[in-house]
Amino acid sequence: MGVQLTSIIPKEGISLDDLRGKKIAVDAFNTIFQFLSIIRHRDTGELLRDSKGRITSHLSGLFYRNINLLENGVKPIFVFDGEPPKFKRGVVEARKKVREEARKKWEKAVEEGRKEDVMVYAQASAKLTDFMIEESKQLLDYMGIPWVQAKSEGEAQAVLLAKKGDVYAVGSQDFDSLLFGGEVLVRNLSISGKKKLPRKEKWVEVTPEIIKLKNVLSELGLNQEQLIIVGMLIGTDYNPGGIKGVGPKTALKLTKENKTLDGVLKKIEWGFENDPHEIFDFFINPPAFEDYSIEAKDLDLDKVRGFLMDHDFSEARVDNGLNVLKKNKVEGAQTKLENWFKK
Repeated sequence: MGVQLTSIIPKEGISLDDLRGKKIAVDAFNTIFQFLSIIRHRDTGELLRDSKGRITSHLSGLFYRNINLLENGVKPIFVFDGEPPKFKRGVVEARKKVREEARKKWEKAVEEGRKEDVMVYAQASAKLTDFMIEESKQLLDYMGIPWVQAKSEGEAQAVLLAKKGDVYAVGSQDFDSLLFGGEVLVRNLSISGKKKLPRKEKWVEVTPEIIKLKNVLSELGLNQEQLIIVGMLIGTDYNPGGIKGVGPKTALKLTKENKTLDGVLKKIEWGFENDPHEIFDFFINPPAFEDYSIEAKDLDLDKVRGFLMDHDFSEARVDNGLNVLKKNKVEGAQTKLENWFKK
């Protein structure tokens, strides 16, 4: 879910062409979860499956959306979550219950023919499994797209890649990378295009947007530590929902007036089991692999094709995508890891 800073964060619309030649550390869990949410049958809300009943929505998103990025000269490096912090475990369990409730509401909406609710509840029931994660890594390997295994939160690891100069920005729908100190965040990277608004017969154009930490801090009049406090007041993955009755504007006001976490805590009722100082310290010094390994295999067109055809993908569409990958290979942009990092 991430911290909900949308209403107060300055952002700038861009095009994929503005990112040409840039390396982006993509929050893998966040991105694949988006695919599981939106790549569904519109009338039933069901995920895409092959003839053997295996879910393929995540594979469809990874193949076709990455083809689009590569065709536009963007170089994705996927970062997969590791072990979540211990104070996130309660949230993980709570989310399981929410997904189960959503599944029941989804089934009832389908049974009663309430099409306006079907997709809403179907999306809320989305679940990313270990098997999907392994399949995703397998497809990325076949496509020659690098990936990194995080020690803990993927966005924290992605920020470290950016700080070490291995990537230009973090790609995620969430704003958490800003709280981890990420200098540049790119949103809507893998979901650009037309999107139907929930429960409305209205489509909107979704385009990439860039958010720069220095602009955020300047616009809001905060330092990095205070931005973390604002996020905690609104609600993070470690204290979901935030402080009762405190929205983004109130959180900003409280933080500016009281300056520090201890000062703010004197003015509110925390009400969460997790220690606020522990959460704050986690954002300041998140666990991450300093000696991370960027895993990348050589592009293998035959394996990509065989893997997707085994999952009943359209032969014509797969071949069109493979032509793009082949073009990148000929141009020397993807065959070796050193070429991937070529300026």
